[in-house]
Formats: sequence, structure tokens, C-alpha cells
Amino acid sequence: MGVLLTGLMIATCLSGCMYPEENLAQNKIPYKDQVDSVQKAVEQYREDQGGFLPIKTKEADTPLYQKYPVDFQKIVPQYLPEIPGNAFENGGIFQYVMVDTETKPTVKLLDVRMAETIREIKMRINASGYPPFKKQLGKNVFTLDFKQLGYKEEPVAVSPYTENNLPFVISGEGEIYVDYRSDLYDSLKDTKVRFGQGDDIRSILMDDSLFVPAYSLPYTIDKTGKEPMFLEK
Repeated sequence: MGVLLTGLMIATCLSGCMYPEENLAQNKIPYKDQVDSVQKAVEQYREDQGGFLPIKTKEADTPLYQKYPVDFQKIVPQYLPEIPGNAFENGGIFQYVMVDTETKPTVKLLDVRMAETIREIKMRINASGYPPFKKQLGKNVFTLDFKQLGYKEEPVAVSPYTENNLPFVISGEGEIYVDYRSDLYDSLKDTKVRFGQGDDIRSILMDDSLFVPAYSLPYTIDKTGKEPMFLEK
């Protein structure tokens, strides 16, 4: 995670210095046709390679939705003419990742801007010497007292699903996550999928979206089946 966040910081600086403003605007648009073209390239590669996927190798404990990034070096230019302009590897703000790799490999997008905010929060925590826990939300999940970290306003992540502001939470181990409960609450009202207690319900966010719930903890449902809650490990 530390290497990824450092790379994102460097890439952000480079993209801001090297790309014209009109190109930067284009790099922030999640074009469906670009995702579809990568999906087709992945499927053709998989067919030619006997079921193997063009993904980068990550450590076993890498969070689920960051675990299988597309390796463009394996599909460009043989299966795809060029890396999409909105891809992180090409100066964009989206990382192309794979989900459902065992059953139905599907290409989705991860907004890497969240990682920049997470990096900043961690830097402030390191500078203060300890995380200022505020309120417990679930087993091993807490809010932070951001005023003690020098914030005038609490940092937020913009939801790729609703464009609402989502808060950040922290685990007892000091890892920072985006809290998707408000998005999940809305999705639970609309979905026809039935979940049981203990099921990870994050997949419903991706049903009609190009995005994965990046930097998220697993969630399940409460006893009523209507409220999302943090899934206890």
C-alpha cells in the first residue's frame, strides 16, 4: 500500500506538470466504451492464454478490490491499440481492475484520488504520533477526531456511485478506509438480491456501475436486512 500511495503522489505531480488542461479533463472521465474495449482485450487474452488473466501480481493480503489490476503490458498493443487515456498508467485518475476473477472476470474502475487523501491522513497521523480515535462504529472500526490532526473540515471521498461525500474511518491497526454505508443503504432499498447476515454486500454497488468500492471494509446486513453494518471478521 505504501509503495502504491507514493507512486500515486509522484504520478499526480507528473500529470499536473506534463499534460495540457484539456487532456487532464479528459483523463477524469470514466468512458464506458474504454472499459468495454479493455474488457474485450482481456477476454481475448484469456482465451489465447488458456484461462490466464492479464493482471499484475499482488500480495495475498491486498484488499479485494485493489488486488487484481489489469496489466496493460500484456494486452497492448496485441489486444488493445493503446492504454486508455483515463488510465492511471497513462496519466489518468482511474486504475483498471478485475473483479469476479474466478467466475466472471469483469473490468471495473478504481478512482485513485481517494488514495491521495488517505496518504495525507496517514501523514498527519504519523506526524502527531498516534491516531486520535473518536467514536467506535463497529468491531475494530472507529471515526477520527480530524481537528486534532489539524483539519478545519473533515476530509471526504466523493462517491463514484452517488457523488455524495463519504467519510473516512480507521481500523484499530491504523488503516484508513472509505465508509460506504450511505451508498449501501440506498442500494439495499433498490436491489432484488437477497443477502443473509454475514454475507459481504459490497457487490451490489457494482451492479449498475463501472466502479469498485475502493479502499472499503467488508459490510453485511443487520437483523432487519435493511441496514448495512461492518462485517466482523
